[in-house]
Amino acid sequence: MSVTTDARPFSATLRASTLEVHEKANYSEYMRALLGSELSQDGYTQLAIQYYFIYGAIEAASDAMAGHPVGGEFVFDELRRLPNLERDLAHLVGPDWRSTISPLASTQAYVSRIREASTWAGGYVAHHYTRYLGDIAGGQVIRRTLEKNYDVAEAGALFYHFDEIGSAPRFRDQYRAKLDNAPWDEAERARVIDETVVAFECNVAVFDELATRLDEFRA
Repeated sequence: MSVTTDARPFSATLRASTLEVHEKANYSEYMRALLGSELSQDGYTQLAIQYYFIYGAIEAASDAMAGHPVGGEFVFDELRRLPNLERDLAHLVGPDWRSTISPLASTQAYVSRIREASTWAGGYVAHHYTRYLGDIAGGQVIRRTLEKNYDVAEAGALFYHFDEIGSAPRFRDQYRAKLDNAPWDEAERARVIDETVVAFECNVAVFDELATRLDEFRA
């Protein structure tokens, strides 16, 4: 069980407690290849496909959590990624994309974990935090790489466009304040940290499975 006794705000403790697994995701073999511009456009498309299923699960959980006194504080319509992902996949895969894409085994496991964890507000927040704050911050590095080296700017990379949130640093600060003010005791905060680690591990598992196909995806 994670130890959360800490003088820092909970958001800082959460970040510090998940730093190691966060770095593992950032420096995965697949992500290094993508950011190193070693892949074909199809190599990126496979990631966008997995995100479609992952965000479908998270945003369904958001719908279910909207009226919850704690979880509902983390439901932001301006964050929703599915509409942009649908436009991206129509561009990257083609008009018949819905009938041709499928999730990896690791993605199916990730989706199942999101659904299981989101039966309680802290679990929902753990997965929500892991994905969206990462996309708003580090995801912009991927956006710039796609624009510069993969000839993907608007359609195809809309997933990484967060125009609706206004100032990204201000939004992140507001999000962290919600984490700090959530009415969780020490034990519940520990559960949130543990589930956030699991969320990162699920993400790493998707990257690892994509990495098994790197030879197929090389530019």
